[in-house]
Amino acid sequence: MRSGNPVLSGEVFTIEGTAERGMTVGGTVNKTGILLVLVILAASWTWDRYLNEPNPNAVLPWMLAGGIGGFVVALITAFRQRWSPVTGPLYAVLQGLFIGGVSSMFEQRYPGIVVQAVALTFGTLVALLAVYKSGLVKVTDNLRLGIFAATGGIMLIYLVTFVLSFFGVRVGFIHDSGTFGILFSLAVVTIAALNLVLDFDFIEQGAASGSPKYMEWYGAFGLIVTLVWLYLEILRLLMKMRDRQ
Repeated sequence: MRSGNPVLSGEVFTIEGTAERGMTVGGTVNKTGILLVLVILAASWTWDRYLNEPNPNAVLPWMLAGGIGGFVVALITAFRQRWSPVTGPLYAVLQGLFIGGVSSMFEQRYPGIVVQAVALTFGTLVALLAVYKSGLVKVTDNLRLGIFAATGGIMLIYLVTFVLSFFGVRVGFIHDSGTFGILFSLAVVTIAALNLVLDFDFIEQGAASGSPKYMEWYGAFGLIVTLVWLYLEILRLLMKMRDRQ
């Protein structure tokens, strides 16, 4: 069993299956809701901070702490699943700080864009969950492998462009609002959305295999990772489309 989400690998449930059992889909859904609330609360704090004082310096330290701290906590959680009842909520708060700052800056420049991005993100979540539960999409090993490879390729492209930026090289055709930039963002949004389907399947199979109770937090954490990524990519896509007009 493999997920395209880099923090959810097929070996996790196999390794942890000997511990105390009790993971359920319902429990994972509840914990996902808790993490979403934490993301929203933290995001609201940096959002209000920036809108009350529209100066990037007012929220930049919090955004950096949230972005870098969230990345570190995500890595820790990926290797220490037993810690997820603590690191999962911590990740949600840190990512909330980052998202709130980013969203407020986008909203100031493109009024209404955040509401659109949030609506599209949760609309995609609901739609793909319905498609998955209906059985219209079958999660096969080939599908998992393809999405996993595509996700890794996107992460590699982002890493290369990030490193090149330190040498003054800007890969504009990816980040600009030209036709290729928009098509690239559409492709990334599609891959991020497909990761949700793999996450649903991963969580369902984990519950069916009788994984330990704390794995509900880990499954919820993995789903939040995908949702945050999807939201940010939709936000980038909407920005490019606004600039194109």
